[in-house]
Amino acid sequence: MTRDQAIKRIGKLRSTIRHHDYLYYVEDRPEVSDEEYDRLYRELVALEEKFPDLISEDSPTQRVAGQPLDAFPTVEHAAPMLSLESDQSEASLRRFDERVRKGLGADAAVEYVVEPKLDGLSVELVYQDGALLQASTRGDGRKGEGITANVRTIASVPLRLRDDKRPPPPLLAVRGEIIMFSDGFDKLNEKLIAEGKEPFANPRNAAAGCVRQLDPQITASRPLHLYAYDILAGMEGLETQWDVLAALRGWGLKVNERIKKVRTAEDILAYH
Repeated sequence: MTRDQAIKRIGKLRSTIRHHDYLYYVEDRPEVSDEEYDRLYRELVALEEKFPDLISEDSPTQRVAGQPLDAFPTVEHAAPMLSLESDQSEASLRRFDERVRKGLGADAAVEYVVEPKLDGLSVELVYQDGALLQASTRGDGRKGEGITANVRTIASVPLRLRDDKRPPPPLLAVRGEIIMFSDGFDKLNEKLIAEGKEPFANPRNAAAGCVRQLDPQITASRPLHLYAYDILAGMEGLETQWDVLAALRGWGLKVNERIKKVRTAEDILAYH
């Protein structure tokens, strides 16, 4: 195979693999078998080994790269990551709903987006020209720990965004939550105990602890998932939270499947 032929084939393979990653991790409707996916991936690996100058950072083969760090760098967020207000009171919810309707006017159509509050590690992902540039923990809200190499290993995090319907902005900062499902947590603890190691106390601690490993190889071996739910920078053209979630999903980021639009406080309470 000539170099020109390799360039075309590598581009096709990367596009195909990203498409199947999107279907598997975001849409939850895979089109090919694991064997076919592995065949495509192995072909890409072989071509990149033959033509190493064609390897790019956003290639699906480059999720796990780099040597263990001595410490995490401190990075500044593209936009402040504010804390999320929390309330468990029905009366507070109804007062909030009343203020919204009073402020918008009696004839305004009010819609709420309801979604689960995930309990894991809050992170910022920054994409530049569609490629993952930086990932960091929330930290103090303005600066956090740079965990880019570790986040790249999470399969539900696209290294390059899709642009099928709406091209992503030149600079996009996304807020998301890295979590671990309970079944993955149980299997991880079983493995740690079998190896004579200390198990994690709960899935939240497990998710945070696995992401904050100085060796990306360890993070890559852990069953982590990322759900995106907010845009910190790059909101142009998006007017509502529903628009935000739709755009995130369209760009290839995983959005919680339990999101829903409702119209009244009663609807919110029923959802809760």
